[in-house]
Amino acid sequence: MSALEGVVHAPGFGLALTLGAYLAAGELHRRLGRPALLAPVLVAMVLVAAALQLLGIPYGEYLASVSVLTLLLGPATVALALPLLGSGRALLADRAAVLGTLVLTGTVSVAVTVGALVAFGVPGELVRTALPRSVTTPVALTVAQAIGANATLAVVLTLVSGILGATVGPWLLDRAGVVDPRARGFAVGVVSHGIGTSRALAESPVAGGWSSAAMVLNALAMTAVLPLVARAFA
Repeated sequence: MSALEGVVHAPGFGLALTLGAYLAAGELHRRLGRPALLAPVLVAMVLVAAALQLLGIPYGEYLASVSVLTLLLGPATVALALPLLGSGRALLADRAAVLGTLVLTGTVSVAVTVGALVAFGVPGELVRTALPRSVTTPVALTVAQAIGANATLAVVLTLVSGILGATVGPWLLDRAGVVDPRARGFAVGVVSHGIGTSRALAESPVAGGWSSAAMVLNALAMTAVLPLVARAFA
């Protein structure tokens, strides 16, 4: 084994690669004026995927080397709910609007997902797998297992949805002229969960708090609704 192969296949290489890619992506994002389409999460994902391919590192080996990050995913998601505490009174004051928005966005999300897949003749198993894509990853994993879906693919779809929402969502809100941090945060959180909430926190504490609320409330609602929807595709 050459020296390079020894370094590449070392236990901590995947972790160092991931952290290095994210730091580099964050610095690039800052230097270019923080464009939404170059969100650090998206750029880091591309860099890591390219490095794994070029260096010939199997995904299983990489996953084992970043297991500490996987273990921290749950606590990190819970920590994202902390900004919710600072927005509690505002959420209660606007509870009618919050509830209405939550119901509308949840309905549209499920309807678009199911409608598009059914229109293309996708098998019922794949429809069930795509249903949890709008909830945060730990919840999506639990829901996928409960409805008999492919848990691995469900998590992948959830991550893709979160990255796209966090990347494209703020850009679309800018184009639509949405400037209220409450509306921006709630919109991003309800469609791109934890990844979107971290993006909203970078905008402002208010946007982060409302995004956190959307993430938590949407996860609770979908945990109850998705098993019922999934029965139609059993």
